[in-house]
Amino acid sequence: MADNLQEQLYQNIRAALLSGRFQPGERLKIRDLAAEWGTSPMPVRAALQRLVAEGALEGEPQRSVRVPAMTRERYQQLLPVRISLEGLAVELAAARIGAAELAALQACIARMESALERRDVQAYLSDNSQFHLSLYQACGNPVLLRLIESLWLQVGPFFNRLFTAADLSLRLNDFHGDCLKALQAGDGKAARAAIEQDLSFFGQFLLNLLGLEQGEASREA
Repeated sequence: MADNLQEQLYQNIRAALLSGRFQPGERLKIRDLAAEWGTSPMPVRAALQRLVAEGALEGEPQRSVRVPAMTRERYQQLLPVRISLEGLAVELAAARIGAAELAALQACIARMESALERRDVQAYLSDNSQFHLSLYQACGNPVLLRLIESLWLQVGPFFNRLFTAADLSLRLNDFHGDCLKALQAGDGKAARAAIEQDLSFFGQFLLNLLGLEQGEASREA
């Protein structure tokens, strides 16, 4: 029973990281999480320790943990790896994906569009992670999927920063729609290109943002 609870808490916190619920640099308080899920601190602590071991969280003194901060250098290293792996997953998925999965992706896009209209950041990020990771799951390669999810655990919290630019939200769903159309047409290479464009376009925005922030911090130091 305790093992099942720990696994459930681990999956809950992991899903929250993937969907950008937590911010980079945010400290996760064990007692707050335990209260939220109606449990004792012990299984929460064990779940957090698993995520620290996976590199998704950082341990701090006094047994607390936090979401790692993102730097421009770190994101520069992550982005090309993500583009390669996620592009490959989409191309593989295109040959295997079925009508039910395509319908689920289309529903994700519709919910993301609605969330953008409402400026509901968390709803958008939740469906964005569901769209991408559900699509990648169709690739049929568990090794590739584990690598992708490991990277998403590191970058998911950083996606909140996409909403720092008021006009950027107008483009946040464009490439998703292009990818879905290509998948519906059975064109794996076009679907891959759409996802790679999605990652590259918004990745460059985030890199520019980090560069500006780090430049301002250097001038203030």
